[in-house]
Amino acid sequence: MSWSAVTVAPVHDEMVSDLDAVRASYDAVADNYVDMVGDPGPWQRVALEAFAEQVRDVGPVLDAGCGPGWVAGLLHERGVDVSGVDLSPRMVEHARRRHPSIPFDVASVTDLRPAAASLGGVLGWWSWFHLPRGVLREVIGTMAVSLRPGGRLLIATHCGNGELRRARCYGDVPVDWTTHLYQPEDVAAMLTDAGLPVAADIRLPPAHPAGSPALIMCGDKPR
Repeated sequence: MSWSAVTVAPVHDEMVSDLDAVRASYDAVADNYVDMVGDPGPWQRVALEAFAEQVRDVGPVLDAGCGPGWVAGLLHERGVDVSGVDLSPRMVEHARRRHPSIPFDVASVTDLRPAAASLGGVLGWWSWFHLPRGVLREVIGTMAVSLRPGGRLLIATHCGNGELRRARCYGDVPVDWTTHLYQPEDVAAMLTDAGLPVAADIRLPPAHPAGSPALIMCGDKPR
């Protein structure tokens, strides 16, 4: 993907107060995150493998919230032209070190405006749960415009109602962020309203007793 095809717009007012805290939190946990977060499990791998197969020949893919780049690396190994962005500079450092052949940049998905019909796919893989509902709807709408016919938008997020505040995680490191929980029908409505009919809908139970169920949903840009 050419970054000349991406413009930057002012961040949504609803996110301004949280961005600095989220960025600092992920910078703080990045080293532990790389060591602690491993295999996502067979059903998540199935979703990513299917996504790679479907978008490989459509166009480049943007991993928006790429973390240390493991998903981008998986897609790259399967022949996908992929690049990534993340809010955390430390996460991007890890991504560049671990996957030197993939372009990564520091940016917030709330700032990006990819050119219309410039992408074959967009990933919001375990990162967009930081977005409040109004912001998530806008981001999905923006990314839908960027997709080519036959392109896909794949979201993995936490399922539930309300919000969760996190104060410590990944080795008991202090953090300050909000996890926004989403019901499947809400995410499906956002995709459909953006012109992306739901092509896949996977529900997974909590990974641990204190966790929330997982939702993986893919919207398809009609050909």
